[in-house]
Amino acid sequence: MEAYLKPKRYINMHLLKQIVLFALPIMAMNILQLLFNAADMIIVGRYSGSHALAAVGATGSLINLLVNLFMGLSVGISVVVARDYGAHRDDDINRSLHTSIAVGIFSGVFVMIVGILFCKPLLAMMGTPVDIIDASALYMRIYFLGIPATMVYNFGAGALRATGDSKRPMYFLTIAGIVNVVLNMFFVVVLGMSVDGVALATTISQYLSAFLVLFTFSKEAGALHFSTKKIKIHKQKLVDMVRIGIPAGLQSTLFSVSNVLIQSAINSFGSTAVAASAAAANIEGIVSTSTTALYNSAITFTGQSMGARDYDRIDETAKVVTVLIFASWILIGGLTVVFGRPLLSIYTTDSEVVELGLMRIKIMMVAYFTAGAMNVYPGLTRAMGYSISPMLSTLFGAVLMRIAWLLTIFKQYPTQAVLFAAYPVTWAISGLGQVLIFFYARKRVREKDRLQEAHDAEATEETLAAE
Repeated sequence: MEAYLKPKRYINMHLLKQIVLFALPIMAMNILQLLFNAADMIIVGRYSGSHALAAVGATGSLINLLVNLFMGLSVGISVVVARDYGAHRDDDINRSLHTSIAVGIFSGVFVMIVGILFCKPLLAMMGTPVDIIDASALYMRIYFLGIPATMVYNFGAGALRATGDSKRPMYFLTIAGIVNVVLNMFFVVVLGMSVDGVALATTISQYLSAFLVLFTFSKEAGALHFSTKKIKIHKQKLVDMVRIGIPAGLQSTLFSVSNVLIQSAINSFGSTAVAASAAAANIEGIVSTSTTALYNSAITFTGQSMGARDYDRIDETAKVVTVLIFASWILIGGLTVVFGRPLLSIYTTDSEVVELGLMRIKIMMVAYFTAGAMNVYPGLTRAMGYSISPMLSTLFGAVLMRIAWLLTIFKQYPTQAVLFAAYPVTWAISGLGQVLIFFYARKRVREKDRLQEAHDAEATEETLAAE
């Protein structure tokens, strides 16, 4: 922690500007994605009713559980490409790109098959209300047809962001999202479809976004040029991606396990509670877009700094993202609470759904900055090469503590307010752990670099002496 005790304690304004300019397109992309997802729920909720809204909302945590393990590989891709980019290794960047596309296709097909075959049994295990389970299963089966495209897009977008390009992924998602909304209206309003209509619209838009990212790579010159003839899994690149990405994916999967357990508890309150929680969670996602953007920024800037062996810049990056975590919580989180009721009213005209959703939003936003620390700091740590420790912190702070909360506090006081309180409590525990792990990782990175420099100097002296 020695660097943090030096007199120079100012925020690097140039780096602040760089991170903000890099993060804003990612945040805009995530907000657009959120709005497009909201369009799914708003259209189905308005035109097909609260039961259809609940049916779509009941699938979110289960979809994340099945997808997140492989989505974590996109983190490994971002770290590997960012390091190669910082070290100016163009051939390695190209090998990583083609490996990532190949892995995206294979993993996407695997997850698609698993999702289609096992969605209904898993929904039943979660206690999904019987009045919505068939509609939820139908939505998931159609949705999972688009998972291969989702994987390819996310892996490709991760490679682009790692080289500092956060704008084009936003453009691709914007185009696909607009198509999604138009198709939603056509399938649901014009053709009279329900959850199957919004799922089909989402699947089509996913394939469009994958096509756009691959088409862009095919027109690139140099390190990011993509050719179908060069699609191949390069063993060492895959190993590097897996070493970073699988722990990240496991962390997301473990996190999803805890969310599935909480969703199961929400299901016990009936379809009205499911609809309220789904709508509120969609609105809360506006705040989480900032932490997602900062997480990607932390990976890219820290990864590039590791490639260039500029460790002071890693410290500056950590300070900047910390300031931005608090700023986004105060601004966006505050606005979410203030406008919570009118926002929820967009999703449904059911007053009970609105009131229950507003209660959830207020509980979630009270300490959302802890969720920011929990989500963003692992990006700093993973980019330094430490991916298992953040996973363990999430396992203890988010998963095990939420299970303990469900088995003790919630069991004793089985209300929705007590259930939702599990989120800020576990965010705080896991967030503190992630910050401490970052300080440990940065210390170890500097120690290893000093040892490497000493070893190189000794080898140079021996060479000179031999001559």
